[in-house]
Amino acid sequence: QVQLVESGGGLVQAGGSLRLSCAASGLTFSNSVMGWFRQAPGKEREFVAAINWSGGSTYYADSVKGRFTISRDNAKNTVYLQMNSLKSEDTAVYYCAAAKTYMFRSGSDYFRHDEYDYWGQGTQVTVSS
Repeated sequence: QVQLVESGGGLVQAGGSLRLSCAASGLTFSNSVMGWFRQAPGKEREFVAAINWSGGSTYYADSVKGRFTISRDNAKNTVYLQMNSLKSEDTAVYYCAAAKTYMFRSGSDYFRHDEYDYWGQGTQVTVSS
């Protein structure tokens, strides 16, 4: 059974930083594309960042580019999201996602939530202004 467990969320002031972690089990982590999505109240789930199996390719939403960094440690079956210069509009529940493939054929596929097969339960990030 695949499990994705997020941690690291919390309350932070605008301009601050948080580091989210997602520990994976029940899948071959090193063969999985990993992604982060988020959902704010009353809004649809949106793509944040993704990384291929090796970490050699990363993808970011325009809204977080230059502020967030996705990385992975295949030895620890964990993917991270370092979030810097946080803004109030970053407030959301952040979800970790995994795909049954080590890389997608098209770069645009990394942005699509329906390309991912497994999801975590989410962790709340609240940025106060």
